[in-house]
Amino acid sequence: MEEEVSIQSMRDHQMDGGAIDTHVHFWKYHKIRDAWITDDMKTLQQDYLPQTLIGTLKRNGVDGCVAVQADQSELETLFLVELAKTHSIIKGVVGWVDLQNENIGERLHYFSQYPIIKGWRHVVQGEPDDFLLRPAFQKGISALQQYNYTYDVLIYPRQLKAALEFVARFPAQKLVIDHCAKPDIAGKEIDEWAGMMKEIAKHPNVYCKLSGLFTEAKWKQWSPGEFYPYLDVVFDAFGTNRLLFGSDWPVILLSGMYVQWKSLLEKYMENFDRDEKENVFGKNATRFYNL
Repeated sequence: MEEEVSIQSMRDHQMDGGAIDTHVHFWKYHKIRDAWITDDMKTLQQDYLPQTLIGTLKRNGVDGCVAVQADQSELETLFLVELAKTHSIIKGVVGWVDLQNENIGERLHYFSQYPIIKGWRHVVQGEPDDFLLRPAFQKGISALQQYNYTYDVLIYPRQLKAALEFVARFPAQKLVIDHCAKPDIAGKEIDEWAGMMKEIAKHPNVYCKLSGLFTEAKWKQWSPGEFYPYLDVVFDAFGTNRLLFGSDWPVILLSGMYVQWKSLLEKYMENFDRDEKENVFGKNATRFYNL
């Protein structure tokens, strides 16, 4: 079955001119550093490097990817930069830098020597709900625009209220909500999340990633129809010019296969215009991340 869908994806790829996966992670597994990978995630307790992903991307008609930080260290950023030098599938890097550091200007200047770095992310989902509103953090965000850097907003639904205030303060900064802000699909929670996402989408500088949803449903027990109401919300709110395809590989493997997520989105969009499909699967990524 996977092979059949993959062949169809390759045909779509030949027709549509390729796709970009805007959200993948790479790591050399380290038990202490990667303590977030708990024992119920055993499949992730191993190395995941570009050579592991290349075949999957090719089978699914994906031309390249954006490598996103998983560890909060400058070493992580440099690790991803090094991987990009030897693996042409990596079209951009979203790294980590301490945005609360009073020397943030100097650090950004240092990293600006690496044009493969397109933006930054902090694991805000693990922080207090008001973290985005901290003056030191916002000072860091205000330094990004000088370098045309993007910022990935990784949050849970409970942090959307602060995120709404946050995005309103940076109308010229390119921002993207990772994983649709992780709605509770397993618990069928949608109304409050939907209302907040619609408000955030009113800010034209904010994009949204179609990624990470498999792991918000019951792992490996979901049905495609469960995701449709959530996709309806973000497609309606952001439109096809501000949505980005992403897989969240290898985390996606906890709940499903790469080909299942990509084909689910293709099925959802089957009646959309070709231009709209090309936007969601590649052109928006190129524009947002300056690939």
